[in-house]
Amino acid sequence: MSAKNLQRIYSYSGDAKKQMRVASCYAALNKLFDIMPEILIGVAVDLVVRKQDSALASIGVVDPYLQIAVLGVLTFVIWAAESGFQFLYEVSWKNISQLLQHRLRQDAFAHVISSDPSWLATQQTGDIMAVLNDDINQLERFIDRGIVEIIHICVSTVLVGLVFLYVAPLLAVGTVLPIPFILAGVWTFQRLISPRYLEVRDKAGRLGAKLESSILGNLIVRAFGAESFQRSLIKEASEDYRSANSKAISVSSAFIPLIRIVILCGFLITLVAGGFMALGGTLQVGSYSVLIFLTQRFLWPFTRLGEVTDNFSRSMASATRVFRLLDTPKEIDRGSAGVSLPLQGQIVFANLSFAYSPGRPVFTNFSLAIPIGKMVAFVGATGSGKSTLIKLLLRLHTPQSGDILVGGSSIADYSLAEYRHLFSLVAQEPSLFPGTIRDNIAFADLSPDLDRLKQSAESAEADAFIDNLPLKYDTEVGERGTVLSGGQQQRLAIARAIYRRAPILIFDEATSAVDNETEAAIQHSLARVARGHTTLVVAHRLSTIRNADCIYVMDQGRIIETGTHDELVSRSGNYARLWALQTGTVPVNASCQ
Repeated sequence: MSAKNLQRIYSYSGDAKKQMRVASCYAALNKLFDIMPEILIGVAVDLVVRKQDSALASIGVVDPYLQIAVLGVLTFVIWAAESGFQFLYEVSWKNISQLLQHRLRQDAFAHVISSDPSWLATQQTGDIMAVLNDDINQLERFIDRGIVEIIHICVSTVLVGLVFLYVAPLLAVGTVLPIPFILAGVWTFQRLISPRYLEVRDKAGRLGAKLESSILGNLIVRAFGAESFQRSLIKEASEDYRSANSKAISVSSAFIPLIRIVILCGFLITLVAGGFMALGGTLQVGSYSVLIFLTQRFLWPFTRLGEVTDNFSRSMASATRVFRLLDTPKEIDRGSAGVSLPLQGQIVFANLSFAYSPGRPVFTNFSLAIPIGKMVAFVGATGSGKSTLIKLLLRLHTPQSGDILVGGSSIADYSLAEYRHLFSLVAQEPSLFPGTIRDNIAFADLSPDLDRLKQSAESAEADAFIDNLPLKYDTEVGERGTVLSGGQQQRLAIARAIYRRAPILIFDEATSAVDNETEAAIQHSLARVARGHTTLVVAHRLSTIRNADCIYVMDQGRIIETGTHDELVSRSGNYARLWALQTGTVPVNASCQ
């Protein structure tokens, strides 16, 4: 799994692969110059002990004072080179990690917003946010630091090993002896810790989801006096997260001390066996000094390998969550046909069958034809299929059988992105975005037309309250539009739909949660914007749709009545009863004493 995750992460490097190779060379050269000071210490000891017979003298630098001067120059050059290559690899790897993080987050976000709506409806927003933020950030930390650590360990192992083999081959065998045990420990540790870290990340996602829902639902929490209840839920989720971390800590904390014991064995071999060789005259004192220092350089980085493995395991757990999200089903878009404007003909639902879950159909062989350019409305009890019909028309769900035709072509034949440009939607929830009123009305328009924006606000009867705001169209709406009242938010949503200038307008329960004044404003807006558009309205408040060209009364996925408002009221059917209830013309069995 880890190898597969690494391969997928590497695939995001794209044109940065050359930069990664260069950055790896910088890290390798940094480690090369990093271990050279230990060699210089051995040369310095050799110079003091042997003077004119030292290693430097053998290459032509005989004068001891000149040898010291040469050592000083070499030390400066080596330290300067080490620092220079450290700067280069840090800048390179940090930029690479940021690039991969950026690309991975962009891809993951793009996948989420184009994912199958039925899958997305089952997910917790806080958990998805944890993947897009925390998990991808964890990957960035490993790429930034962990890969460099691995390069350093590999380079130092090879270079120090070569020095050992050159100076004291027999001693090298004893020093290298712990390495297989260290690698076996790393492999075992990684297998033990990986599932624990995946559990930690999953628990973190669930905790984030509960925190988000509690904060967003703060009004209801306070109104119900449920602060204590919510605290207990958060406490439980936080305890689950703490417990999962505790299980991981029990494994990760034991690894480095065990590795240190193994490393100590290798260091003692060099210290004791090398000391005997130096005392016996088979190993120069300077060489012995080099080997003592290099043994620590050789073996001590393996303690870092434990930390690297720990970070790697955390990152692979995060990678698993990221790629699990990326592997979820996306919206199916097999269409490629372009949309021809203006639309002609009808919107046709032909023998449509659809169910959210097996055995519970919403529609069975449902058929309906809606003329282009007309305003039609759908009413009926909750669960009758009104909003589901809109979702099917928007291709948010796919029917199990049957078809939907717009402009004479099956909607499945259209390019999904181009097809959705046919629609403007005003939903029950306004769904305003952080930014200004201007940003929200001209949503997704990078170069807003101010005149068109003001005309849209006027058509939605939003201009009056906007003009009374100190910053007018530059007023920040706050998160989810909380700076504005519910009615103001809904009027902005209508203005947004008008600004889009799509040929088909959809109002899905747009008046169900607004006051009478806002409902009246929406009625006026509907009458104004419906001209020249095909307008579909889903409504519980029947006063909103009195001027519709045709009203369809739905019940359990079927159309049971059709007609204009006046026609339906005169028939004394379901619609007439609903109208009588809403207008107060039917007595109710209640009294006030």
